[in-house]
Amino acid sequence: MGRNARLFVVSGPSGVGKGTILRQVRKDRPELHLTVSATTRKPRPEDTDGVTYHFLSDAAFDQLVSEDAFLEWAHVHGHSYGTLKTEVDPYLAQGCSVVLEIDVQGAFAVREKRPEAVLVFVEPPSVEELERRLRARGTEDEQSIQLRLANARREMELSCKYDVRIVNDKLDEAVERMRALIDHYENEGGFDQDGHHQA
Repeated sequence: MGRNARLFVVSGPSGVGKGTILRQVRKDRPELHLTVSATTRKPRPEDTDGVTYHFLSDAAFDQLVSEDAFLEWAHVHGHSYGTLKTEVDPYLAQGCSVVLEIDVQGAFAVREKRPEAVLVFVEPPSVEELERRLRARGTEDEQSIQLRLANARREMELSCKYDVRIVNDKLDEAVERMRALIDHYENEGGFDQDGHHQA
């Protein structure tokens, strides 16, 4: 049986390594489309429009919301973020699987609209290990670290609602698990007779 294009939604706490895992997987599977979110936040010097984010004005974002152009969107920390349907549907139609790397709130919003989406939660071996990784990055102040850890605990409580959970303890193993999971859902369909996900 050939591959079926699937929609994968990947979430997990800040600093858990979601982006690193997906970058590694895409080295072998460059046709996997990783969506670029739209945002109303201002670009930073290291950002590239259309690569890091699609940067939009508040008015442009609101216009797209009124046109039902988003698969999911939300207000976060004073800015709007969302996934445009044009980042998803054309790729699925071409037979390419699509990966959304978004937060828990966004993941559940996608599931409402696309029940066939496969929700994958990447979690750290422990909150202590996540804290160690966040501190090792050296990019956050203490208040920011505590906020991220509080968010992580809240997100991890919701991880049981995801179809699959991957613990990022050893990066190579987490990458292999993600790769195998994508292959499984594309090749096997990932559903049993009752329409439930099977991993």
